Amino acid sequence: MSAVVPATAAGTGWAAGGTPLLEVTDLVTRYPIHRGIVGALRRHPKLTVHAVEGVSFSVAKGEMLALVGESGCGKTTTAQTVLRLVDPVSGSIRFQGQDISALQPRALRPLRRRMQMIYQDPYESLDPRFRVRQTIEEPMLIHGVGGSKQDRRSLIASALARAGLTPPELYVDRYPHELSGGQRQRVAIAASLVLDPELLVADEPVSMLDVSVRAGVLSLLDELRSQGGLGILMITHDLSTAAHFADRIAVMYLGRIVEQGPAKEVVRNPQHPYTRALLSVVPKRDPRDRSRSQILKGETPNPVHVPSGCRFHPRCPVAERRCTVDDPSLHRPREARVDGHEAACLLV
Repeated sequence: MSAVVPATAAGTGWAAGGTPLLEVTDLVTRYPIHRGIVGALRRHPKLTVHAVEGVSFSVAKGEMLALVGESGCGKTTTAQTVLRLVDPVSGSIRFQGQDISALQPRALRPLRRRMQMIYQDPYESLDPRFRVRQTIEEPMLIHGVGGSKQDRRSLIASALARAGLTPPELYVDRYPHELSGGQRQRVAIAASLVLDPELLVADEPVSMLDVSVRAGVLSLLDELRSQGGLGILMITHDLSTAAHFADRIAVMYLGRIVEQGPAKEVVRNPQHPYTRALLSVVPKRDPRDRSRSQILKGETPNPVHVPSGCRFHPRCPVAERRCTVDDPSLHRPREARVDGHEAACLLV
């Protein structure tokens, strides 16, 4: 898939202003490492995994924001924290202007219907004992949607049709093992859509699918947000996919967002060295383009012991001495061409 962004992609909701559908500010999520009895007796220091450190972003109605980065950078933890599946250490999560970062489970329950998640593996997210009808009906029973069995059947058929499984009668009585990978993921999408959510968090929604069906699922998500006004936070490691479908891109590295902005601008005018390295390995549409891939040296640092200064400096090909001391924040680079393009690098 090419990294060229279609001309129709535009950050409609973000550019329009007003109250964002989702607004995350200075989000911090950490996992404590248990010392055990021996470690406690020997008074070993308490250690934590710095999964998410000071992440801020927003998602507007009808907008798709792609959170991009390599494995272990904190993308999935960010998504789980936004949905309050994991409790944050600090920061705020505002959904339609309401701060939900400290809400108790009972107060969160009415909001869960409006915020849904699509998991990465459709082979694990569906209960093998449930038929498709039962899988989609279960969230309706939990949230009290559909007054009668007939009403729920009508909503199930509508959700399957919106997810691209038509005619619905061919699928409602099947078990997961009777479906292909793409059909399973569409069933998972239908189970989320049946509650008519306003925010959809898609965690690597196509990484487990064949290449032949990826475009279909991604086009479905794109249609839902452009026509139905659904706000989508898409987690992915594939920058070419993000560039093709998302309105905006936020590039994440070791728990921090290091660059963000309109998708077209981030792809065509990358400012952070990490973003440039990710883009250098994206296959080019023109076979005559022989630009050299930039392979980063070494492994991602241990999130328990985050490097001082810029956390990318141990692998950065252009790092200077000051990069080991000063920790940069997001700011507009000198060569940025549009508003909203920010990078966390001392050299730009």
